[in-house]
Amino acid sequence: MVHRLDAGTTGVMVVAKSEHAYTVLKRAFKERTVDKRYHALVQGHPDPMRGTIDAPIDRHPKHDYKFAVVAGGRPSVTHYEVIEAFRAASLADVKLETGRTHQIRVHFSALRHPCVGDLTYGADPVLARRLGVTRQWLHARGLGFAHPADGRWVEFTTDYPDDLEHALGILRSES
Repeated sequence: MVHRLDAGTTGVMVVAKSEHAYTVLKRAFKERTVDKRYHALVQGHPDPMRGTIDAPIDRHPKHDYKFAVVAGGRPSVTHYEVIEAFRAASLADVKLETGRTHQIRVHFSALRHPCVGDLTYGADPVLARRLGVTRQWLHARGLGFAHPADGRWVEFTTDYPDDLEHALGILRSES
């Protein structure tokens, strides 16, 4: 395994087929040359609708099972753009500059726009139930990187799983 996704997050992952590929890909993630794209359904409407969240993340001061924006934490940068707005939520395209544990979830929670269904980080359980979401609505939509064999740029994307697509369908039908 070259990298990981949070439990409950779906989408594209990279698995190396050789030691050489593993070494090259690990370095690419460390040097931040991998283009990591996520889609997140967040509660409400972030303002501005396009922006950068530059806020350090570390362990939560009171709850060791989660993370938080804290002074002195590790630098963490998330770029986002709302691509579809609904009455109760917004679908955001998210590009990670860094890759901290729970980064997207923590950053949007700090903006008071947690991922729909993310009860750990303050999501509204009533909205989650109404949309049939039993986990955070967060999907690793795509990855791009230099192929470890020949350096050519490759990109991989994946569709939403049925439960996330179903939630979007409900929101679209209400608009």
